[in-house]
Amino acid sequence: MKRWPAAGSLRLRLLGATLVTLALALTGAHAWLAGLFRDHVMRQADLALTQQLDQLTARLEFDAQGRPGLGPRAMSDPRWDRPYSGLYWQIEPLHGGSGGRAEALRSRSLWDGSLQLPADALADGTLHRHDITGPRGESLRALERSLQAPEPFDSRWRLIVAGDLHEATAAVERFTGVLAASLAGLGLLLALAAVAQVAVGLAPLRTLQQSLQQLRAGRRQRLEGRFPTEVQPLIDDFNGVLERNAVIVERARAQAGNLAHALKTPLAILRHAALQAGPGEFPALVAEQVDTAQRHLDWHLARARAAATPHVPGQRTELEPVLRGLLRTMGKLHADRRLDLAADAVAPGLAFAGEAQDLQEMLGNLLDNACRSARGSVTVQAARDGPWLHIEVQDDGPGIAPEQRAAVLQRGVRLDETSAGSGLGLAIVVDLARLYGGDLTLGQAAAGGLGARLTLPAAP
Repeated sequence: MKRWPAAGSLRLRLLGATLVTLALALTGAHAWLAGLFRDHVMRQADLALTQQLDQLTARLEFDAQGRPGLGPRAMSDPRWDRPYSGLYWQIEPLHGGSGGRAEALRSRSLWDGSLQLPADALADGTLHRHDITGPRGESLRALERSLQAPEPFDSRWRLIVAGDLHEATAAVERFTGVLAASLAGLGLLLALAAVAQVAVGLAPLRTLQQSLQQLRAGRRQRLEGRFPTEVQPLIDDFNGVLERNAVIVERARAQAGNLAHALKTPLAILRHAALQAGPGEFPALVAEQVDTAQRHLDWHLARARAAATPHVPGQRTELEPVLRGLLRTMGKLHADRRLDLAADAVAPGLAFAGEAQDLQEMLGNLLDNACRSARGSVTVQAARDGPWLHIEVQDDGPGIAPEQRAAVLQRGVRLDETSAGSGLGLAIVVDLARLYGGDLTLGQAAAGGLGARLTLPAAP
């Protein structure tokens, strides 16, 4: 489906919406103002005709036979006497009285014509208005009222005054034309102002585009420039993403270097063994070094995965299911030692704000380390303290001397060189916990062994 050409242009959208709204507003203003002026002109015309009709009514007199006529004072407007002047009066009898046999009286301006009004039921004194055609085909505005002759006559008469609407119509047309021209000029100025407003309003986006081009070309490391307060939060967030990506890239480079360095030693040992070791020594040496390399790979992969996840919103991992599954696994793995694995002191509903795989990695290393050292029992306690989740794994083994606790958290350090492992378990836990903003601390358990306290962000 084709898109409207302006759909991809913010400038055209703003201009289109502004110009359409402006056109509708000016068109409505023209119709409204022209209507107001037309009504005003017609009211003035009606008012002038009403005054003429009042004057005609005041001059009307009846003779001894009940016939109407005008008094000795003539009508004041000279147009009454000029033929077809556009101002006319007419007095005609209404049917129903003795005046029905009388002739109508007309102004000289009608000459040999007459005013033709539609049949109308008029009450005495009531004023009616009509738009009619004059004696020369012109448009006239007519006002009429009825009048009862004085006693003893029962005749009723219709008094009519009509005026030409040519001047009023011409005035309305002139005003409508001037108004249209004025509103068109105003619309043009407002349209130019809208174009200037859009250009000025979108100027920061042009600055943003130039800054992005410089960023893509490598001349800048972040977006720089002066931006409006409405755009600045977007710039700040984008710069934050750039900074975080730079940190991730730098961390990836460091991890790649560390992994290469960690694998260099096992590979060199394997190469040396392949050249000099005896037939019976080589398989055991290969298995040991491959296990060491695998542990290094697992550690670096765990760091790489966790480095990208702590800032992902909405992550939630329930603690109880993960812990229950790990205890079952450790019970089977160390079944020959008949250990008592307990997690009774874990508050319900606790959740970790991170990935389940990372939580399993950290707790798995702590539980495995505790099971290797324990004499008969391993206990797990967990509670929430504000935004933090505290998990403590305790065993009843020999524990670790205070002066040695900091050393065992370092990569590759093992206090017991006779046991299997590469000394990476606690180091993995420390690195993962710190990537989430937490930490791992070692202390003495209540049973005398080691107490490992893991602090992690708690999910809401």
